[in-house]
Amino acid sequence: MTNTATTKETTKATTEKKSWLREHSELGVGLLLFAIGVLVLTDALTMTVDIAQRGPVGPKTVPVLVGAGLLVVAVLLAIDVLRGGRGESEGGEDIDLSEPSDWRTVLLLAGVFLAFAVLIGPVGFPVSGALLFWGAAYALGSRHLHRDPLIAAGLSLLTYVVFNNLLGVPLPGGPLMGVL
Repeated sequence: MTNTATTKETTKATTEKKSWLREHSELGVGLLLFAIGVLVLTDALTMTVDIAQRGPVGPKTVPVLVGAGLLVVAVLLAIDVLRGGRGESEGGEDIDLSEPSDWRTVLLLAGVFLAFAVLIGPVGFPVSGALLFWGAAYALGSRHLHRDPLIAAGLSLLTYVVFNNLLGVPLPGGPLMGVL
C-alpha cells in the first residue's frame, strides 16, 4: 500500500512540475535573451578599438546599448512571468494548415537570393539588386511585368546611392561604377 502511495505522490509531483514549467515557458525566452545579452556585452567590451578611431560615439556604443537592453528586457520578462503575466496567444494567420507548403515560392526566392550573391561581384549592386527586388516580387506573386522591373531598378539605384554616397558604405558598382 505504501509503495502505491509513494508512486502516486511521485507522479503528482512530476505532473505539478511539468505544469509549472508549461505555465512559465516564457522564462525560456527570458533566459535566451539574457544569454544573448551577456554574449553581446562580452563581445563589445572585449573589442579592441584603435585610439585614433575613437570619437564621441565609438564602435562599442551600440553593441553595449543593445546588450544592456537585452539584459533589461530579459529581467523584466522574467519578473512579469513569475508574477503571473502571460503572453497573449496568437490568433494565427488566415492559413489552412492542411494545405501543403508552397515549395515553388520558397525555391524561387532561394534562387533569387543565390543569384544575387553570385552576381553582386561581377555586375555590381545596382544590377544584381534590381534582379533581387524584381525576382522577389515575382516569386511572391506580382505579375506586373512592365512596372515591376522599373520599380526594382529605381529601388536598387536609390539603395546604392544612399548607402554608397550618403552613408559611406561602399557597395560594388560593377560596370556602372563610372556612371554613378
